[in-house]
Amino acid sequence: MIDATTQELAGRTALVTGGSSDIGTAIVRSLARRGADVAIHYHRNAAKAEGVAEAVVALGRRAWTIRADLSDAGEARRLAAEAGALAQIDILVNNAGAPLRRVHWSELDPAFLDIVFGLNYRAPLFLCQALTPRMIERGRGVVVNILSTAAVLGGTDTVYAYASAKGALMTLTRGPARSLAPRGVRVLAVALGTIDTEFQRSGTPPEMLTELVKSNLLGRMGRPVEIGEVVAFMTTDAAGFVVGETIHVNGGFYMS
Repeated sequence: MIDATTQELAGRTALVTGGSSDIGTAIVRSLARRGADVAIHYHRNAAKAEGVAEAVVALGRRAWTIRADLSDAGEARRLAAEAGALAQIDILVNNAGAPLRRVHWSELDPAFLDIVFGLNYRAPLFLCQALTPRMIERGRGVVVNILSTAAVLGGTDTVYAYASAKGALMTLTRGPARSLAPRGVRVLAVALGTIDTEFQRSGTPPEMLTELVKSNLLGRMGRPVEIGEVVAFMTTDAAGFVVGETIHVNGGFYMS
């Protein structure tokens, strides 16, 4: 557990989507430990989101919780408006995302694709559209998109839709980075390998999870706090020369 606090992000406010998930919680805590106030988005688990907010307040920072179903385009825009009304958003972490369920690529249908791309690609796009103009006005801002190694490796036959959406999100990292960096806004991504979360353990068959763990050089799953610390560091001025990159955190499973 990392307990040290700093003030690298003092005076800045972050919006973290999926902030009540295991990884989202770790990201929120890491940002708050560096001095940031945090708006915590959640979909269903209000109690957990409030608990995360309480942890942020305990660190001496401000926190808010906002509910939204990010598979709905209108909800993504509403989230951006509500967060922007609470505080100026300096940091956007597009963390919310999931395969939703395993469907073989040969059986994908338009309705399922629409939901998967809505959550994993369209919501980050609309949030970027809504929040980066004010970052540009201030000449400062960071957007971090949370990806998966599936974005570069294609995933398995049953998570093809998710892998495709994350690949599109990688493009959404590189494209806007070119136009926003000269105006003071950095866009980058963090791509995850196999991380020890409730979702991972409940949604992955045991034999497949065993093979995934064996496939990286460290022979273990990553911890959410390890993701939180990387994401938070990338939002600080210490990483101020990193633009448009995808940082891979996967224990050596994939090296770009």
